Amino acid sequence: MKLNRPTVLILSSDPAFAREITANWPQDRERPEFVVIEQGLCSELQGNTFDLAIADASSGETQAHLRTAIAAAGKPAILIGCESSSSAPSAHGLILELSRATESWAAMAGLLGQEILRRSQAESRAREAEKTSAVAAAEATLGRFMAEMRHNVNNALTSILGNADLLLLEPGLPANVLAQADTVRNMALRLHEIFQRFSSIEKELTVAARESGKKAAQPRAAASGM
Repeated sequence: MKLNRPTVLILSSDPAFAREITANWPQDRERPEFVVIEQGLCSELQGNTFDLAIADASSGETQAHLRTAIAAAGKPAILIGCESSSSAPSAHGLILELSRATESWAAMAGLLGQEILRRSQAESRAREAEKTSAVAAAEATLGRFMAEMRHNVNNALTSILGNADLLLLEPGLPANVLAQADTVRNMALRLHEIFQRFSSIEKELTVAARESGKKAAQPRAAASGM
């Protein structure tokens, strides 16, 4: 399962702030895409356009405005303020507050942001796996139902074919009745072929599952014999 490259939204009117964030972000293969926008343009953030927001909260008024806009978007965020009684991060729901009181604030923001994105991606993978599992379970249920009903359908088709053949052998029937009986017979034969193919696929899957089980058992048997 391949997820899209994550996007980090940097909200700041100070170019140096964005440079500090991008320069101190941990270097790895999953480095996100950074998008910088002015703080004044964050009134209506779209949650589907980013995965994490990092905002320059330089004043109490700005901080309250940013928190409102980010909370409405429903995505995690890191608010970085200039003043704080403590340099340690504090959490408020999806919003994490960080102080710039220490020189390593940008590196700390990068590490926190990286961990937030990793957890978000893990949750996305889990949700996709649940969806895939639900679809597979539904398909398996349908397959079992069709397998259980196959004999009943084949019996019904045999009866239809038999009656159609009897009608075709009946002397003196009008041409239109014979044509209808022949159509019923041909359609019944087509349905029979479809269900025969289904039976063949079911057998192939059973054999494949059996062979897969044998291959999986071989390493375990070799390990137990050591």
